[in-house]
Amino acid sequence: MARFNANEFNRKVREAQRRVVRQINQKIDQINRANRQAVESHNRRVREIERQENARRQQAVGRLNAAINDHNRRAQSHNRQVAAELSRSLRSASSPVQYTEPERRLADRVQEAVAAIDPRDYDSFLSYARIDGQEVATELRGRLEDLGVAVWFDEVAIVPGRSQSLQMDAGLRKARSGIALLTPAYLAGRFWTERELGALLSKSTLIPVLHNVTFDDVRQYSGILPDLAGFTTASDSIEDIAHKIAAAVLPE
Repeated sequence: MARFNANEFNRKVREAQRRVVRQINQKIDQINRANRQAVESHNRRVREIERQENARRQQAVGRLNAAINDHNRRAQSHNRQVAAELSRSLRSASSPVQYTEPERRLADRVQEAVAAIDPRDYDSFLSYARIDGQEVATELRGRLEDLGVAVWFDEVAIVPGRSQSLQMDAGLRKARSGIALLTPAYLAGRFWTERELGALLSKSTLIPVLHNVTFDDVRQYSGILPDLAGFTTASDSIEDIAHKIAAAVLPE
């Protein structure tokens, strides 16, 4: 009977263990490679999806920008046509609405100045005193917008819950011209109207509209108004004044 060799037995056990470890490690390597390949494949699909999505977004943005540019071109063309038609009709002898000579000079001067300014969000900022000018201001703003004039008007433009003064300052900056509806309360020197008028005086295009006051009243109020030429509801209806202002402020 062969004698049991413990050393040989232990050697074989260790060799068997090494083979098992190598097999386990090989299996682990295979699993890791498969996982890496799966991850890389997934990442490639994600990148391809992101690339396609970015391409779709860029195409959508391009189409949107093209549509906006086309709309702006059509709007500018429409405004030029409206302004030209209004100017022709107001200067026509057969028109029921007529400029006086000071009004015509004011409209020509305003139109020249507005045409030289870069387009902004609003054609004009309407400044008024609520205590006695709200009804007329609301009607004037409605008439102007019907004619295609973009008017900054506090009741519409100011968003509740945000700083009123900051929103008003933004409107004053964005508007290419100003309209001051001068009423007795306006000439009394209220804080908001004084602030608005001060900002509007920095623009080259300020159109006074007088309601229940005279040019003498305005002259006595302050000498800071550079030109007393303007429009007055004592001579024209709000609709006629709106047509005259629109013909002046809409870029040709």
